Amino acid sequence: MVKQKAYAKINLGLDVLRRRPDGYHEVKMIMQTVDICDELTFEKREEPGIGFQIEGADLPADENNLVYRAAALLMEKRQIREGVSITLQKRIPIAAGMAGGSADAAAALRGLNDLFGMGYSVEELQEIGVTLGADIPYCIQGGTMLSEGIGEILTPLSVPPACHLVIAKPDIGVSTAFVYGHLQADRLSFHPDIDGMAAALAAGDLKGITDRMGNVLETVTVKEYPIIDRLKQMMCDLGAENALMSGSGPTVFGIYQEKQTAEKAAAAIREEEPASAIFVTRFVKGVVYGS
Repeated sequence: MVKQKAYAKINLGLDVLRRRPDGYHEVKMIMQTVDICDELTFEKREEPGIGFQIEGADLPADENNLVYRAAALLMEKRQIREGVSITLQKRIPIAAGMAGGSADAAAALRGLNDLFGMGYSVEELQEIGVTLGADIPYCIQGGTMLSEGIGEILTPLSVPPACHLVIAKPDIGVSTAFVYGHLQADRLSFHPDIDGMAAALAAGDLKGITDRMGNVLETVTVKEYPIIDRLKQMMCDLGAENALMSGSGPTVFGIYQEKQTAEKAAAAIREEEPASAIFVTRFVKGVVYGS
């Protein structure tokens, strides 16, 4: 049996540079794993094929799920004729801008690689993963990364200083395809200072990080869902250094220096009920490969 944790991510900064001729968007963003995770269990079985079950969420457990597709792809590449049973315990909110599906697929690639002793390196798994989704190469490792290209060009960055997060997802789902499809990348009037944030990370300067937080996808998602701006304002009013939408949304996170302040903010947000899932958590360094 092999177990893998699939950590959620947030974007400390997210910029879109242009829309490429192939339809993909060229991005420049800083990704960070947080201590919210799904758990996947992998076991060999005598019956050929993939047995897949999901606990904690109503999601398809077939080829429409990235976990199933990732497992099938690796097993085909290595011509594995044994069967595998996969159980996914879902905790990361769905359609939240936190890469839950990509994290699960990355965990499936790591898990199958270990279970069957396939021998793929991290870099090889990342090359395979990008064929399934742009966030998967990052999710293979996690941690603090500069992500460029369509998300597959990764540069490790310094871990942020210790702090506390409030993460809140409104009771809505947002389509990433819709957000990118409506983004006018050539008309953006604001671009977050990603290079400056990377320098602030290297210096361990939390204020330098929070002052540079920005996400150009808010230009689309906030217009559709004003609750996102309301959550950001609530978090800042409740003591956050800054607050931002993660990914294509609708999840919002606030960064707090003190855990007690973060817990009080989360309690106040729960009381007003603008979000269906609220977490008080922290950054994590990412996946130790093989864990």
